[in-house]
Amino acid sequence: MEWRQLGYSGFKVPVLSLGTATFGGTNEFFKGFGSSDVAEATRMVDLSLDAGITMFDTADGYSNGTSEEILGKALGSRRDKAIISTKAFFPTGDGPNDTGTSRYHLIRACEASLRRLKTDHLDLYLLHWRGSVPFAETVEAFEALRASGKILAWGVSNLDDAEMQELARVPHGGNCQTDQVLYNLTRRGIEFDLLPRCRKRKMPVMAYSPIEQGRMLGHKTLAEVAKRHDATPAQVALAWLLRQGVIVIPKATVIAHADENLGALGLTLTAADLETLDRAFPPPASPQPLDML
Repeated sequence: MEWRQLGYSGFKVPVLSLGTATFGGTNEFFKGFGSSDVAEATRMVDLSLDAGITMFDTADGYSNGTSEEILGKALGSRRDKAIISTKAFFPTGDGPNDTGTSRYHLIRACEASLRRLKTDHLDLYLLHWRGSVPFAETVEAFEALRASGKILAWGVSNLDDAEMQELARVPHGGNCQTDQVLYNLTRRGIEFDLLPRCRKRKMPVMAYSPIEQGRMLGHKTLAEVAKRHDATPAQVALAWLLRQGVIVIPKATVIAHADENLGALGLTLTAADLETLDRAFPPPASPQPLDML
């Protein structure tokens, strides 16, 4: 397992993490484990930890907090072996200053996530979406949480290049550790501006939906490259992302998927493979709007 350093802090995470949006899946987007399937989730978590996948990505909005609850139960006594990354999602609407990204909301949202995850701290806490509150107040809340020991580091999600530059200009905005965005072979827009700028800042990007929720796996080019290596299309897609220097966050709804994801770590794509993939999935030639799901 390779590791990536997050920003200024020296905090390191594995290049391959486990997305847990399917823990407690109750709708089409997050379909997967049901809210009572703690035993299966525990098997998935144990398999991941034993294989060196020690980072688990969740959010308070995944199935209304059920993902966090199940992850907390699944980790159990192995919490000290895990890196938990969760995200502040939507406003709760029950406070006078609750606008989703305000200091008031973020601190309360963090405390609620801590309770659901059964832990006294979050290793990485992300702003899931930009709200109407100025970045300065949002950053102030993150820094207060970090000073209190409730989080070790913070970052953002779904911010484009211009927004990341804006964030960097506010007090302590440079303490942002990562930007978690939609990135895969079919969604390469960040390669024009966001990804190079993050690399220059030595701030790794986290790539969610690395196989486009399975929609890209029937592509004939992926099948062609996979056949060359006796691999699967999913493993090719993940191996390509790992070459980009990002942190990859695939979901897994069954143990077999987790095993398949692990197989990508040992897959080395050749120069010919990369040329084949570039022809089928061309890199951007101009700035692109940030893709989101």
